[in-house]
Amino acid sequence: MNASYQEHRKGNTNHGHISKLLLSSVLAGCCIGIGGTVYLKVGGVAGAVLFSIGLITVVCYKLKLYTGAAGFVTRSNIGELLPILLGNIIGCVLLSLLPTKVDASAIIATRAACEWYNAFFLAIGCGVLMTIAVTFAREDKWLPLLFAVPAFILCGFYHCVADAFFYAVGWEHLSTDVISVYLATVAGNFVGCNLPRLAAIANAQ
Repeated sequence: MNASYQEHRKGNTNHGHISKLLLSSVLAGCCIGIGGTVYLKVGGVAGAVLFSIGLITVVCYKLKLYTGAAGFVTRSNIGELLPILLGNIIGCVLLSLLPTKVDASAIIATRAACEWYNAFFLAIGCGVLMTIAVTFAREDKWLPLLFAVPAFILCGFYHCVADAFFYAVGWEHLSTDVISVYLATVAGNFVGCNLPRLAAIANAQ
């Protein structure tokens, strides 16, 4: 009886954790969608800087963003990355439904023309910058974040959650070519997000 109760309680706890994880992830995706909308509206350096509002909001409210979590995962919670990414994508899709009249066709064309291995390496650069930005922001040092976001955009690096928003906005321009590019972007972001951690370990030895 007691064992059955404990199992039931554990099941409810796990369900509640997953629900909170998904909600936080969806909200994070919405924040990146807002940043993406501003960027598409304004463009250029100003648009790239204003995109930062998305990540600033994510960090301030401790929301679950794939590129904000990938560099800090452990063996015990690495399984959360997939539902986090799924929630982020859902949030991006929801934001794309707003009648903001933005155009992502040029970005999608660039992604479709990119080889998957190039996308992988471009995503690594983004991942490195994101982990550096989040690390400093967690210590109440926000300037690196304000520079890191426009830096990855102006460098042409790929961010899997931002790209999910762009794909959702311009879905009518999508082709199967972007599938391998997107998967490579997800993998590259993960690798890039973890490079600063490896550097820290190497310096500590």
